[in-house]
Amino acid sequence: MSTTERHRRPASPLRSFLATEAGSAGVLLAAIVAALIWANVADGSYEQFWATELSIRLGDMSVDLTLREWVNSGLMTFFFLVVGLEARREFDLGDLRDRRRFVLPAAAGIAGMIVPVGIFLAVNHGGPGTAGWGVAMSTDTALALGLLALVGRRVPDQARLFLVTVSVVDDLFALLVIAVAYTEHVRAMPLILAGVLFAGAFLLVRLKVRSGYAYLPVGIAIWFAMLASGVDPVVAGLALGLIAPAYTPVRNALEQASDLFRSFREQPTVEFARSARVSLVQTLSPNDRLQRTYQGWTSYLIVPLFGLANAGIAIDGHFLTRALVSPVTIGVFLAYTVGKPIAVTGVSVLVTWLSRGRVRPMAGWSSVLGTGTIAGIGFTVSFLIANLAFEGDALAEAKLGVLLAAAAASVLTWAVFRVTFLLPPGRRAVLLLGDAEQLTDLLPDVDDERDHVRGPAEATVTVVEYGDYQCPYCGLAEPAVRELLADADLRYVWRNLPLTDVHPQAQLAAQAAEAAAAQGSFWAMHDLLLAHQDRLKIMDLLAYAEQLGLDRDRFHQDMTATGTLTRISADVESADLSGVSGTPTFFINGRRHYGAYDAQTLRQAVKEARVRAKIAARHQA
Repeated sequence: MSTTERHRRPASPLRSFLATEAGSAGVLLAAIVAALIWANVADGSYEQFWATELSIRLGDMSVDLTLREWVNSGLMTFFFLVVGLEARREFDLGDLRDRRRFVLPAAAGIAGMIVPVGIFLAVNHGGPGTAGWGVAMSTDTALALGLLALVGRRVPDQARLFLVTVSVVDDLFALLVIAVAYTEHVRAMPLILAGVLFAGAFLLVRLKVRSGYAYLPVGIAIWFAMLASGVDPVVAGLALGLIAPAYTPVRNALEQASDLFRSFREQPTVEFARSARVSLVQTLSPNDRLQRTYQGWTSYLIVPLFGLANAGIAIDGHFLTRALVSPVTIGVFLAYTVGKPIAVTGVSVLVTWLSRGRVRPMAGWSSVLGTGTIAGIGFTVSFLIANLAFEGDALAEAKLGVLLAAAAASVLTWAVFRVTFLLPPGRRAVLLLGDAEQLTDLLPDVDDERDHVRGPAEATVTVVEYGDYQCPYCGLAEPAVRELLADADLRYVWRNLPLTDVHPQAQLAAQAAEAAAAQGSFWAMHDLLLAHQDRLKIMDLLAYAEQLGLDRDRFHQDMTATGTLTRISADVESADLSGVSGTPTFFINGRRHYGAYDAQTLRQAVKEARVRAKIAARHQA
């Protein structure tokens, strides 16, 4: 295994989500192009194929849907499940755990529906296209994120998080619009049954039932109940995703899984294998397990299949002549390309002004404007509503308006960030990152009197590492840390997190480091321990003490002293408070660092943290 591979850490929730959506954007665009070619080359076969009926029968009960309906109302339920899971994850683990930070993007999301709908109705006032007002509402989360990654590669994650929040809000309301405004006949009993089943799923979550087998039949039953009620069942996916909690693995659960794996190693039986596997899987949150199961399928198969099933429009000169001047096409196009940016940016400015800056965007104003322009991409929900509101030529015109708006939104977003990146570095950083106060993940904060600190106290960047002297990955991270220490404007802190269930000598090594600290030689001992991770027995530790010229007897006594053990326990407690369960784990200016811990990645994270620190300092001044 290469050094780079071994340095990789699980990506942050948002980074992982964005990476998948960015990679799938090309697949979706290819599916859209394929649908357009199919619809224009093969005479009538496109509509004939997707209008084919597929039935499922069980005794006297049956479900009869066309292939397009199975994709739109069946498979797309999983897409909205993933959207709901990501939103819940950001509420539990991301910046939105501070609920005040949800206010502004939620307001922007609501305005981002009202303003575009108003523009569409103004253009179509009194005409037959008025019924399709819902087409102009919703941003396509997957496609918008994917294209944002393509047209703005250096856009900060906060801008993408802002987009996720805005689009989840309008997705939620758009699905409610489908349920209320675009459902002709609602059957009360199936809808009540769906509500009862959903309450049952919520109860299972509250009871901390972790088995996926318990939720699968409930989810299927909810889908069929929603379908029977006449309400589009994709609503069920988003609702179920929002109730799935997210959390980092608890260290005690990991230790229990480690013990079970050790039992299996000693007695490799089927029973121990099953227990170890179940225990290991259950350390992950339901949110994480569901997202890892369905995210790839939705990004690379379901959403592209949706595009293939819905984007096909037969285009010829006569159609274009009519469609380009049609109020439906113009209304959809203007709603997305004009209404979305005005609504998202305008509401963000208004809320910031009314709150006197107490509530402000998590990203800079260029990022907010870029979010508004890229929010002009409406695909999945727009096409779902278009299929419900229109048919024939009007349906094709609505789809054309959505596709043209998506292209224009991409160009506008590219222009926004292109202009921003041409500005001087300081101004560019403020416009991209913003000056909102960053949440702190590290608890407690660094204390110069208590913590072991390398580097100047006045440094603008502080890197904290939770480490284990016997952990091989901590050893692999050490060269990267050494490179960081060459930075004169950085201080580095080590906190002990001995993983005694997998590293039996880690606790003793931590005690040795603290005993050396009592004689003013913590960092010298620290370096020796990481340089000799395979030699951490008591005789090795005493030899290191002699090598450093320490008082051997005092060193031996201090290793088992109450103060030493208390000091290590305090570090472990701080790791638990900060949500740390493995090593090495880094915090940069109080924010947890996700992703790789090679020198290049850490340097980039330090660079961004320094820019943020300087922005914060200017803002406070």
